[in-house]
Amino acid sequence: MDSGKQLTGTLVLAVFTAVLGSLQYGYSLGVINAPQKVIERHYGRSLGVVPDDDLASNRIVLGNTTEPEEVHPSVVMYWSLSVAIFSVGGIFSSFLVGFVADFRGRIKGMLVVNVLAIAAGLLMGLAKMGKAHIMVLSGRAVMGFYCGLSSGLVPMYVGEISPVAYRGALGTLHQLAIVTGILLSQVIGLDFLLGNDDYWPLLLGLSGAPAILQTLLLPLCPESPRYLYIKQGKEQEACKSLKRFKGEYDTSKDIAEMKAEKDELMKERPVTILGLLRSSAHRQQLFVALMMHLSQQFSGINAIFYYSTAIFYKAGVTQPVYATIGVGVINLVFTMVSVAMVDRAGRRTLTLIGLAGMCLCAIAMTVGLVYLHTYSWMSIVSMAAIFLFVSFFEIGPGPIPWFIVAELFSQGPRPAAIALAGCCNWTSNFIVGMFFPYVEVLLGNYVFILFAGFLSIFTLFTYFRVPETKGKTFEEIAAVFQRKRKGSPAGASVTTELEQLKSSAEA
Repeated sequence: MDSGKQLTGTLVLAVFTAVLGSLQYGYSLGVINAPQKVIERHYGRSLGVVPDDDLASNRIVLGNTTEPEEVHPSVVMYWSLSVAIFSVGGIFSSFLVGFVADFRGRIKGMLVVNVLAIAAGLLMGLAKMGKAHIMVLSGRAVMGFYCGLSSGLVPMYVGEISPVAYRGALGTLHQLAIVTGILLSQVIGLDFLLGNDDYWPLLLGLSGAPAILQTLLLPLCPESPRYLYIKQGKEQEACKSLKRFKGEYDTSKDIAEMKAEKDELMKERPVTILGLLRSSAHRQQLFVALMMHLSQQFSGINAIFYYSTAIFYKAGVTQPVYATIGVGVINLVFTMVSVAMVDRAGRRTLTLIGLAGMCLCAIAMTVGLVYLHTYSWMSIVSMAAIFLFVSFFEIGPGPIPWFIVAELFSQGPRPAAIALAGCCNWTSNFIVGMFFPYVEVLLGNYVFILFAGFLSIFTLFTYFRVPETKGKTFEEIAAVFQRKRKGSPAGASVTTELEQLKSSAEA
């Protein structure tokens, strides 16, 4: 698409509408944490292990240092399932992203999957009307299934409709909406708002609210021109869509670019997930895409959110929940910094700065934790390390993996690549969430040294293997990987994307 055109109102509306799905994803990620103790007591009553009158007598007020009674093992099991099943749903549905996106289109795909989000919101919102643990567990499973689809559909649609000059900034909005959703859930989940015995089902049920707004707005948004032309062969509709996104202009250049890509696709068999895994032509792109998603989850960012409240408590913060919300604010602010910088500094540069900075912060955090009780000022080191860690994450490693997959692959293998990257992200998210508590017990105050080790590996990998994609077309990016695969010098001629696609089809 012509990068010389300004952002139009239609393009802004389409991107805003799409990232409402990302807002919902972020809200669903964060909403379950704040009211944990409240929901556990309702689980106990539903399971018959906590008397009804205990719900009133055991209310927990934020800032109160009174220790709650020991939680029944069956409650712990159902609570753990409620948290973990969200990721499990995402793992399975991520494989369906390509099918949903291509079967009815990007817009209709997002419309259809909103049914899942609304159903999940109703299940959780009506939890008090049935068995609380079953209702929440079912709602979280369905919501996870929705978010697995949404986290693939949104970056795909935004990447396909974005002008090259704005592709990075608009792609980063996916992550911005996620962190906005997390922060929103943290604030609304405060005890004096909705995170209490009376309103916690409403708090969880609001997870489906963005889907209602998105459902109303999606019919106003044009379909992806690339989908219309390349997948559907509808040139006139693709031209209309281009003009709606960019205003009145000569669409011939964009149509010619899409025609060349379509011609190449016509000469290959469809690239399935299995075909992409076997393809030698796309192996390096896929390896880079998966490693970037691994770096996002194994950086330790989720562990920070799990551990930050405890660190703030040890540091003497009387109400650590507000300090944790402060982390959420930092999260939001530096994602906006990334939006402003990603098309100037570049993807590779910001990812390198972010990973290296996080590595140093993880080391500083370890030092702070180890000497927290020896030197009082180490609490300041720990708190500063947390804030800086989150800041570096949102500069690059947080937002960039989500949209760079769409930049690394052309139309043919893109849905399969996004599905594999999404599955990788959700699986590693599940692994960190499930096993971090056990690793924390094993390593104690040295737990973040493990993440520092991961981060150093990811930093080196990014430096040596990840190319810069800023301002490059799909064919130019493919040529970079082809050069590396062939080991040819920079000035040597490279095979075209067509040849790569042919070799992919033969794999």
